[in-house]
Amino acid sequence: MGLVGEDIGPARAREQFLRGGTVEGTVRNPILNSWQRSRSLGLSPEGCELPYFEDLDLDGRLVRAATPVLDRLEYRFAGRTMNVSLADGRGAVLQRRFGETSQVRQLAAIQSVPGFVFAEEFAGTNGIGLALAERQLINVYGAEHFAERSQANACAAIPVRDPLSGRIVGVLCFGYPPADADAALNLVISKAAGAIERRLLEQSSTRERALLQAYLDARNRAPTGDTTGNGQLGEPAGSGPAGSGLAGSGLDWRDEMILKERATDLISAAQRAAVDVLLPGGRRVTLLSRPVTSPSGVEGVVIEAVLPAPEQHRTVLTEAGTSPGPLAPPVLAPAVPLPGHLPGAEPDHPATTVRPPGATGRTAGSATSGLVLIGEPGVGTYAVAARRRLELLSEASTRIGTTLDVSRTARELAEMAVPRLADYVTIDLPEAVLRGEEPTDPRTGLYRTVVHGIRDDCPFYPAGEPVDLRPSTPQLRCLADRQPVLEPDLRAAGGWIAQDPEHAERLLGHHIHSLIAVPLLARGIALGTASFYRAQDPAPFGDDDRSLAQELATRAAICIDNARRFTREHTMVLALQHSLLPQSFPEQSAVEVAYRYMPAASGVGGDWFDVIPLSSTRVALVVGDVVGHGLHAAATMGRLRTAARNFAELDLGPDEVLTHLDNLVGRLDRDEGGEEPSADSTGIIGATCLYAIYDPTTQQCVMARSGHPPPALVHPDGTVTFPDLPAGPPLGLGGLPFETAEFTLPEGSQLVLYTNGLIEDRHRDVDTSLDQLRHALAHPTRPPEDTCEAVVRAVVPQHPADDIALLVARTHALAPHRSATWDLPADPALVSGIRAAVTRRLAEWGLHEVVFATELLLSELVTNAIRYGTEPIQVRLLHDRTLICEVSDAGSTAPHLRHAASTDEGGRGLFLVAQLAQAWGTRYTAGGKVIWAECALEAPAGKADAAAAYFDDIPAL
Repeated sequence: MGLVGEDIGPARAREQFLRGGTVEGTVRNPILNSWQRSRSLGLSPEGCELPYFEDLDLDGRLVRAATPVLDRLEYRFAGRTMNVSLADGRGAVLQRRFGETSQVRQLAAIQSVPGFVFAEEFAGTNGIGLALAERQLINVYGAEHFAERSQANACAAIPVRDPLSGRIVGVLCFGYPPADADAALNLVISKAAGAIERRLLEQSSTRERALLQAYLDARNRAPTGDTTGNGQLGEPAGSGPAGSGLAGSGLDWRDEMILKERATDLISAAQRAAVDVLLPGGRRVTLLSRPVTSPSGVEGVVIEAVLPAPEQHRTVLTEAGTSPGPLAPPVLAPAVPLPGHLPGAEPDHPATTVRPPGATGRTAGSATSGLVLIGEPGVGTYAVAARRRLELLSEASTRIGTTLDVSRTARELAEMAVPRLADYVTIDLPEAVLRGEEPTDPRTGLYRTVVHGIRDDCPFYPAGEPVDLRPSTPQLRCLADRQPVLEPDLRAAGGWIAQDPEHAERLLGHHIHSLIAVPLLARGIALGTASFYRAQDPAPFGDDDRSLAQELATRAAICIDNARRFTREHTMVLALQHSLLPQSFPEQSAVEVAYRYMPAASGVGGDWFDVIPLSSTRVALVVGDVVGHGLHAAATMGRLRTAARNFAELDLGPDEVLTHLDNLVGRLDRDEGGEEPSADSTGIIGATCLYAIYDPTTQQCVMARSGHPPPALVHPDGTVTFPDLPAGPPLGLGGLPFETAEFTLPEGSQLVLYTNGLIEDRHRDVDTSLDQLRHALAHPTRPPEDTCEAVVRAVVPQHPADDIALLVARTHALAPHRSATWDLPADPALVSGIRAAVTRRLAEWGLHEVVFATELLLSELVTNAIRYGTEPIQVRLLHDRTLICEVSDAGSTAPHLRHAASTDEGGRGLFLVAQLAQAWGTRYTAGGKVIWAECALEAPAGKADAAAAYFDDIPAL
C-alpha cells in the first residue's frame, strides 16, 4: 500500500533512502519529497523530539466549530482502533478522540495528550505535518513515516480552511493500524473537514447578523427626522413601498454594483469616512462609513448611501439630456459571499432599513439615505481580494494569447501576473515546445523562456539559456505530480536550496521569500512550468494565491498549446511550400532570372512561380496565386505548379495552358467540394495565373492571364509600362476563353511578374503601389538580383497581409549567325543537298563531333516530312547550349515512336532519332507542326558515340 514500484517495499525503500541510495519511482512523490525535506532539516529517524505547546486556544473558533463533528466521529468509530485528532495551523494537537477509550492507557503521551506539535520540521514525515506541507488530503502508511516510533501506524490527514480567508487554520487526522486501511476513510475525513468548515462559516454569519441587529437597534433609537449628515446613525428621511429610503431613488443595477464595490472597499479600510461616488449620467451619491458594535462585542462597519433630494436629482437628469430610470429595488447586499442575501433576510425579500415609528413620508427637498453593506473589516478585505482576483482573471482572458507565438504568449502570462500576483515570474519550456512539437518528457531539455519582474537586476537564470533542475526542486515536483507546489518560506525549502545553494542565497538576498511553481497543462500535455516569486509583500503566498496562479497558468497553457500547434503547422506548411517552390532553375540562355518569395505575416499562402525551358531555346515564365493561407493553399499551389509544368511540356500556347489549368481547378473543386453546395469542404475558392512564353530567336513574348495582375515591362531605355493584357477570368470559373497578347522585347528588356500581395495593401492605394513599383524598376542596367532587392525595399509592406512572389527576367536574344534556315520542296532527291548544307554550317560553327548524328537525324526528319507532311517544308538549325534541329511542315499529323517487329521494313526512323537526340518532340503552330530534336554538344559520361553504339548492333550489309 502506498507503493509506486513493484520490486521494493516502503520499508526497504526507506532503508535505502537513509543509506543515501536512489529511490525515485519506488515511493510516492509526496512521501519522497517529505523524506528529502526531513533529511535536509537534519532530523534523525530515532530522535525526532516533538515540542510541546501550552498556549493552546482550546476555546477558539476552530475548537467550537469542530467539537460537534469530533463527537460524531467518536460515536461512529466506537469500538474501533481509531485515533482522531484535531491540530491547529502550527501542527499542535488541540483535541483527541478515540474509538476505544482503553487505547489511551496503551499509547505514549505524544499520541494521546494534546499540545504536542507534529509539524514536519519537528516530526518528519507524518500525517499532520505532511497535510500542512502539501496542503491537501494525504495518506501515510507504516514505513512511509520518517520517525521510527510511527512505523506501525497509518494515518489520513486533511487541512481545514477558513471559508472566508481560504487559509489553513487546522488539520483533521485519523490514525489507525495499517491493516485497517480503507479507501472509504478518505471520504469520511473529507466530509468531516467540510462540516467543520461550514460551521466556521456559520460563526461568521452569526456575527454578521449581530452587527445588523445592532445597526437596526440604533436606527430605532434615533430621533425621528435625524439626518445622516451629523455623523451619527440616523433614520433615512422618507419611505417607500418596502419602507426603504432608497426604494424610489431611481438607482438601477449598474448603480448598485458601483456602490457595492466601493462600499466593500470602505469596509475593508475599517475607518470612519464619507466618500462621494459619481454614477453614470452624472449623478453623485455619498457613502458614509462608520463603526458599529454588537452587544456581544463584535466590531463591524456599516455603509449607508446618501442621495440628493428628488428635485436636485431631476434637475441633474434634465441637464444631462436623460430621463429618470425605472424604480429599482433597495441597494442591499451581503458583506460576505453568503447564499445571495444579507444575513437575517429572507431569500426572496431583500433586507431593508427600518423606519422609526411615526415616520410616514418624505419631506420635500430632504436627502434620501439607505443601507448598502454591513460587515466586519476582515471580511471586507477578503471580499476586496476576491474581487481583485476575479478582475485579474477577467483581464487575463483578453491579454494572454493575443498572438500565436509561444514565447510571446509565455511573456504575456508573466506580464499579467506582475505585480498583481507576484513580484517575479520565470517560465521554463522544453525546447520541443518552442519548435512547435509535443514534448516527450517536459522535465528534460527545459529552456528559461521568460524572466520578468519588478526589477531587472534580480539574479535569476537568464532567459534563452537551458536550465538543468533537480527532481527535488518545486518546478520538477509540480511537473511530476501535475499539481502546483507552494513553498511559503523559501529559507526552509530544502529542495529549492539544494539546486544551487549559492544562487539561492543571492535570490534570498533580494528579499525573495515565497514561491508557487505551477505546471503548464493543456489537453493532458505538460508544456513546462511557471514560477511565481514574492519579494515586496512580507506575507507568504497562500492557498488562494496558489489557486489564482494555477488558474492563470491553465489559461495561459491553453494559449501556449494553441501557439505551439500553430508553430508546428506553420513549420510543416513552410517545409511543404519550400519543397514545392523551385529550388533552382534549369540552365537556359533566353533570360537571366532572379526571384523573391515573402510569406505573409499571418502565415504561408499559395503564391508560386516557375521558369520552364521549352523547345527551340524558348522559355515559359509563370506566376500564380491560390487564395487563402495554410496547408490547403500550399498543397493546392503545388498541384497547380506541377500541372503547369506538365502542360508546358506539351508545348502549348499560353491560352491553351490556362484553359487546361482552368479545367483542372474546376475538376479539383468539384472533387473536393462534393455535390452538395453546403458540404463542409476545403475546395479551391480562387486561383489566378499569368503565363508568358519568350522566344529569343524572334524576341517575341506571348502572354495570357487569368485574373492575375499584368506584368511590368522595363524597356532598355528605362521606360516602365504595364501592358494592356486581357484579364481573363480566375481559374476554375470555366466557360470563357483566354486571350493572348504578343509583345516585342528588345534584348536587355526586363519582364517583371508578381502576385497581388506586392501592390495590394489596406494601408495604401493600388495606384500608389504601382507608382512605387514603376520608380523602383526604372533602372534598366541593373541585374535582376539588384532589381529584386530594390523592389522589396521600395514596395513590399513592412508586415505584408498576403504572401508575395516576385520574378524578374532580363531577356537575351539568339545571335542571327547562330541560326540557319532552309526551305525545302517536297522532293526526296533534295535530301542529300540539305545534308550537305547542314554539314557545311556545322563546320562553320566548329561542331564537327555532331555532324554524323545530325545528318542521321535530319535525314529521318526530312524524309518523314516529305513522305507524310504537307508543303511548305522548312529546316532550321539553332546553335545554343545544344544543337537544335527543326523540321516544320503544314501538316497536322504527328509521328509516334513505336517498336518495329523484326520483319518490318520501316518504323525504325523515330527510334533512331530518340537514340541520337537527348530530347525530341512535336510542337503545333498556327501553320502546321514542328518536329524538333536536341543534340548534346558535350557527350554525357558513358555515351561518347551514341550513333556508333547503335550501329554496332546492326549486322554488316
